Amino acid sequence: MAKYIEKIQEFLRHEHVDALLLRSKTMKKYLDTMTGSGCQVLITLNSGYLLLDGRYLEEARQKEKQLEIICTDDIKGKVVEILASNAIDTLALENDQTSVKLYQYYQKEIKNIRLFDEEIGMLRIIKEEEEIQKIQKAVDITDEIFQQVRSHLHLGMTEYEISALLHYYAIKNGAQQMSFDTIVTSGPRTALPHGRPTDRKLQLHDPVMLDFGIQLNNYQSDMTRMVFMESPTEKMVEIYETVLKAQTTALEAIAAGKVASSIDAVARAIITEAGYGEYFDHGLGHGIGIGDGNEMPYLNKKSSTILQNNMLMSCEPGIYVPGIGGVRIEDDVLICDGKGVALNKTPKDLYIVKEK
Repeated sequence: MAKYIEKIQEFLRHEHVDALLLRSKTMKKYLDTMTGSGCQVLITLNSGYLLLDGRYLEEARQKEKQLEIICTDDIKGKVVEILASNAIDTLALENDQTSVKLYQYYQKEIKNIRLFDEEIGMLRIIKEEEEIQKIQKAVDITDEIFQQVRSHLHLGMTEYEISALLHYYAIKNGAQQMSFDTIVTSGPRTALPHGRPTDRKLQLHDPVMLDFGIQLNNYQSDMTRMVFMESPTEKMVEIYETVLKAQTTALEAIAAGKVASSIDAVARAIITEAGYGEYFDHGLGHGIGIGDGNEMPYLNKKSSTILQNNMLMSCEPGIYVPGIGGVRIEDDVLICDGKGVALNKTPKDLYIVKEK
């Protein structure tokens, strides 16, 4: 953790800021410290503090090794006190964690206030080797979970049951929790990109979408695979093959030095040429790491990020046709030695569940 504090301090020097107050769970996870709502982290150029109320004190004493622990009923006031005692007059805040009321408070007490947004995300965009190893472990477990759950699928089981199995095998295999609300859809409901499970039962010819990930050692995985109940329809086979071509071609195009939007364009061109352009209505991918849904880089039409080694992202094109169904295929991809490499080992061949 100490090197991540030093990384933040180097960032502060680069930004000409004396201190940064962290309230987001994501950044507290990044520092491997207490993540409760009553815990905040103040990083200055020379020190680091964990400010918390009494509910968290004993646990913090057991867990925290790098930050100075300060127990207080008035975190805002204590932040101002620390800055004043160190002659600090510039404080940066996380934009998405700062209410108008909180901003106004600090603005009244501190000379210079800065709001950071994507700058915070850029701190984590290049992964350290130990972070990559943690993500690979989470991905490996995700692959295993999918194999275990797939073996249980049968006609008549509900989406709820599938979701429950994903959660069960995740915990059984050592996950802390799921990365996000698990997506399980079947039949025409696969046309819902973020559809949540229901009591719908699997039927003959159904496509089934499983989009899930786990959190392990604070780092996340994210994978989507499709299965089909007995023989899929010709239309769904066509959609599947189009998405698979878009996904594998875009994955091969991921490389250091390329603009993120150009990778999105590769997948989008294939899907558009096949006549499904209007049914691919989200970005190609997002960063994979510790972030709760806000990790960089983003692979979409607007992203100007230049890809670099040790960036880690999803590659997940999809086609979603209302009333018919949808397909999404997703891998977690690391840029290594200049090229994108899928961390997932789960095959992407069209998989058919046959009744025994």
